[in-house]
Amino acid sequence: MTTSHSISELSEHLFWDVDSEKLDFEKSKEFIIHRVLEYGLMKDWNLIKEIYGLETIKQISLQFRELDDVTLAFLSAIFNIDKKEFRCYTNKMSTPGFWNS
Repeated sequence: MTTSHSISELSEHLFWDVDSEKLDFEKSKEFIIHRVLEYGLMKDWNLIKEIYGLETIKQISLQFRELDDVTLAFLSAIFNIDKKEFRCYTNKMSTPGFWNS
């Protein structure tokens, strides 16, 4: 994949804890997609859609161990997939929360 985009086009707050200059769109795609899905703005979503395409985002997001409920609902609606197909949903159901145990 070749892209004319730069990591600096994504919101600065997404990578506050890492050196964003060392991120590569191909080598770090799971990390970048996860951060954008959970903490990004709509402009960030549109940029990763352009860079990776919906099918790649779908395949990667199905494998995430954790996604917040809002992101899960958004992805479920966008991809027209039942929430139960996401790994994070089945993982969440099998792991009781601290206060619910």
